[in-house]
Formats: sequence, C-alpha cells, structure tokens
Amino acid sequence: MFNILITNDDGYESKGLHALVDALREIAKVTVVAPANEKSACGHSLTLTRPLRFVSVGDDFYKLDDGTPSDCIYLALHSIFENQKPDLVVSGINRGSNMGEDITYSGTAAGAMEAVLHDVPAISISQVVDFTKPEVDYDVAATVIKEIVAKIIAGTFPLPEREFVNINIPKKVEKIEYKVTYAGHRFYANDAHIHRNPRGEEYHWLGLHPLEFKTRPNQDRLCDFEAIEQGYISMTPIMLDLSAYKSMQQLEKWI
Repeated sequence: MFNILITNDDGYESKGLHALVDALREIAKVTVVAPANEKSACGHSLTLTRPLRFVSVGDDFYKLDDGTPSDCIYLALHSIFENQKPDLVVSGINRGSNMGEDITYSGTAAGAMEAVLHDVPAISISQVVDFTKPEVDYDVAATVIKEIVAKIIAGTFPLPEREFVNINIPKKVEKIEYKVTYAGHRFYANDAHIHRNPRGEEYHWLGLHPLEFKTRPNQDRLCDFEAIEQGYISMTPIMLDLSAYKSMQQLEKWI
C-alpha cells in the first residue's frame, strides 16, 4: 500500500487539510501529523527550546502540540515512520497562495522541504483565495492533488533528490490545465497596522500584501503568478540549493 504523510501550516482543524485527507485516503494509506495551532509564515523552523508532544485526534491522525510543519515531518519520520519512510509527503491544502519569494516564508512549503531533506519525495499545495470571503472551495485543489498523486503511484516521482513540487490553484478554474512555472518576483511593502489596547499599550498587526509581481528576465515560460492569472494550475519545481551560482565569479573578482 502506498503510504502518504500529510501536514500543513493552517492547523489540524483546517478545511483544506481535511479536504486533502479525504481525497488521498481514496487511493492510499494516509497518516496526518499537523500543527495544533496555525503556523502560517513560520518558514522552515524547528522547535529547539521546548519539548513537543503528539496528541492523537483520530485514526492515524495526530496534532503536534505547538509544533511547526517542519517539526511535524521531522518527528513523524523519527517516531511514526522510524522503520520505513513514507512514499510521499504532501503539505497543504494551504488557505492562500505560496508563490514567488513567499515560498521562503511558507510553512506549507517548509513541510515539503523537510521531507526532501530526509530523502522523501514531497509536494506542497496551496489554494489562492480572496481573503475578504470567509468560505474557500477546495474541490478543485482536492481533485488536482488526487490526480497528481495517482500519477506518482502509477509511475515515479518526477524530480531528483532535494527538490519538491510547489502547486498553486487559481481562485477560479474553468478547466484543469497545468503549467510548469518558475517562481516569480513578488513585490513587498511594509504593511503593518498600529493599535492600542484598553491600557493604552501599543501593538502591531502585520498586513497582507496584494499579489503584485514582475517576471524574471530571460525566461521562456510563465512564472507562477502569470499562470495563476491565466487560470492554469501552477506547478513549480523547487530546489533547496540556494547558492547563487551566476554570482560566484563576480564575488571572486570582488574579493
């Protein structure tokens, strides 16, 4: 039986996670280890300053008390899959996109990163949403991930070691069509909101940035943002090697 380990960064109760679990349990054995609380934008962080505890919330379903997605994968591989690794890790379905440099912030992507560090193939999947609307439809995302995982089960994982597939689903999909993309160049602003509590103490909320981007030069394919704007399912291969190879010679000359 094909074994899949699932995590996310929206927490173990999130609708996206449960849509993912329901879809993949139809074709594989699924084990879930997810954060007890929302850990969005926690990046590839591990918890090193306090103990962590698995809490069973269902059959092959655990929450990790105050753990990050990376904690979930790291400890699941150490404890639950100590004798045999899972065949695949899937992280998601995230509420909100993970494109461009947002991948470096993303706890969803980090779950997949942690998996490939341990030589387990991995996919992260995110649903682009309108945050002004409370309800999110994960039906297309669930259909997509089930289709892709079935293809992996029937054949092989398409990427080499230390690379994972980052998938983003548009808000509206007329027809399921895939585009292999590169990570676009996201624009950021310093959007923070200042408030005061009843005692007059100042506090801050970090704001959400609009999905504004530019393409990278000398590319012969769409970036993830462009694909999403055009209604395609974006599939971006992500590698963990962050070395800027093109800048090495320049740095040697400078030093």
